[in-house]
Amino acid sequence: MAGTRGLARTVKVVAAVAVLLVGAVGGAYLLGVVGAPSVVGVQNRFGDVSEEHTVIRSTLVVNNPNPVGVRLGGVSADYAVSLNGIRMASGSKSGLAVEQGNFSVPFRTRMNNSKIPAWWVSHVRNGEHTTLQVDASVHSSLLGRSFSPQITRDVNTSIISAFRSSETRPLNASSPLVSDPVLYLNRTEAQWGTVDNDTTEVEMTLHLYNPKSYPVTLSTVGYNITMNNISMGGGEAGEPTTIPPGETVAVPATTVIDTQKLDEWWVSHLQRNQVTQLRVSFYLVFDLSTAGAGEQRIDLTDVTRTIETDMFGTKNESETGTSGSAAAGSGGDGTATATPSGAGTDTPAGTAAGGDTATPGTTPTPTPAPTETPGGTATPSGGTTTTDDGLFTVDRSGLQ
Repeated sequence: MAGTRGLARTVKVVAAVAVLLVGAVGGAYLLGVVGAPSVVGVQNRFGDVSEEHTVIRSTLVVNNPNPVGVRLGGVSADYAVSLNGIRMASGSKSGLAVEQGNFSVPFRTRMNNSKIPAWWVSHVRNGEHTTLQVDASVHSSLLGRSFSPQITRDVNTSIISAFRSSETRPLNASSPLVSDPVLYLNRTEAQWGTVDNDTTEVEMTLHLYNPKSYPVTLSTVGYNITMNNISMGGGEAGEPTTIPPGETVAVPATTVIDTQKLDEWWVSHLQRNQVTQLRVSFYLVFDLSTAGAGEQRIDLTDVTRTIETDMFGTKNESETGTSGSAAAGSGGDGTATATPSGAGTDTPAGTAAGGDTATPGTTPTPTPAPTETPGGTATPSGGTTTTDDGLFTVDRSGLQ
């Protein structure tokens, strides 16, 4: 009996010590002496994509500074992604098991692809600039505290540069009825026009030089714009314009992109690992009745661009890779580059290749006018050919 009573007293002492220890740790936790869980890192990547939705797979890295891990029904985590203030995806989890040290909380959120056109409108109206913002928070109802670091990243593009060129191009009809070239396209300027949920306008100006001794009339500017072989817009632009002999005339022409097709493009972009082939085709129709040649159609060389993005900076990393994960409030690294057809050097956003500053309202210095030689063949002066490129250039700051 004495041994039994001794054992009972020992058990009571151990239980009391355990209660005191738990109470001490819990009290310190409640008082903030030890600390409360907080978000220390976020990693994002795109998952499955369908016509309607895009899955965003995210991992929140949460730190528990306490010496023990516990499961608290009152601990929850929330997550949201916004582009220029437009909420694209969000999710939450509750009843988290708070482990000791750093531990991961996985999320799978779905983005509605129908929001892509609205984002595009905001992006273009904002000078082709987007602020990608991630809000990640951990909240403890027991502690009455919330830890919400806000992580941002700037995404800047120069898509408009695909419609610009400072290259002098001879326009040849390849007809026995008229000598080539018929005209010279000295340069092409472009800027964004009206952009809304239905259409996105590109206001272009073609600078055409007539080397002939007779006037040439431009009847039609035809175009077709595709992204990953998806037709984004096409038709005819501009008004009939006559270019007098020996003169250069600026011909306005507005092309239109179908904004509502951008969600379809988005799906193809992600299905190709964030790679897009942009192709812009132009043709010009001239009235050469004065030279007895009637109407002649001239197809220009297609403008092609490879657009490659890495929105979260994680597409080439494994699930456990560290590249693309960011500590709360700090910047990671990501890339988004474009490669033009053929060789060339990337053009910074907002600048046309060849040194023509692409600022709306300004006129670049025109290419020296070519002079006609006997026999009807014109030779342009200047001589240097340049190419434009540089789409989806990203400022490497902010979130992973």
